[in-house]
Amino acid sequence: MSSSLPVGIFDSGIGGLTVASAIHKLLPNEQLIYFGDTAHLPYGEKSPEAIKYYSLKIAKFLADKKCKIIVIACHTASSQAYEDLVEFLGDKIPIVNMIDPVVEKIIAENQYKRIGVIGTKSTIQANLYQTKIQALNAQMEVIPLATPLLAKMIEEGFFNHQISQAVIHSYLSSPKLKKIDSLILACTHYPLIEAEIRDFYKDQVAIVDPAEIVADYVKSRLQTFELLSDTEPKRHQFFVSDYTPSFEKSTQVFFGQKIHLSHKNIWGQ
Repeated sequence: MSSSLPVGIFDSGIGGLTVASAIHKLLPNEQLIYFGDTAHLPYGEKSPEAIKYYSLKIAKFLADKKCKIIVIACHTASSQAYEDLVEFLGDKIPIVNMIDPVVEKIIAENQYKRIGVIGTKSTIQANLYQTKIQALNAQMEVIPLATPLLAKMIEEGFFNHQISQAVIHSYLSSPKLKKIDSLILACTHYPLIEAEIRDFYKDQVAIVDPAEIVADYVKSRLQTFELLSDTEPKRHQFFVSDYTPSFEKSTQVFFGQKIHLSHKNIWGQ
């Protein structure tokens, strides 16, 4: 496999752009191919079967684009479809999910004792953060809380806004999250409201943003397979299953330039 091949990334919408941006900043020589499944967002309200179907279709699309690694830039898809994608492509293309790199880093650093996790209903119901962290360190307490309105709110552009502040305050005031020392943003949309979350906690709680952690992990995986690119990258490619103005605006914010979006219907393939 050639090191000049692209890095594939997918999510249900704009949230995965936080991961794509982190990878781009860390690995500027890598070409990115991003698929935003905007026709089916948010994944957090879909059945496990639907999420697996969408994820497998997108993974096949990225594999056909000759991607050398695929990043599931979505906690919901990571929790529901990762094993299926590994079975489907794992011996041909490395697959990276959003959860395992974060768990590895938290266990290695061993700084936190009472860890909050906020995410979609599907991610929280899968309970993977709690299961994986406590399997490695039973002294760490993990407190999950479903926050289903946040991803929808962000996709509609409501952040740094009175509405977002009210919704965030309502969720984070939950008694379940009382006395946490850290909070995992277990949805790739949530870094877009990280400033508001930090403001709520007045910097008294450590905020764990998986995007940079996953970017570091992608770099280490590419190094392991000797696939890091050292040449000038080709132009990034962005595909969406349904055009949305908010997605186009977000790509410009993250990448500092106008991005051409290609509408792609992969469901009949």
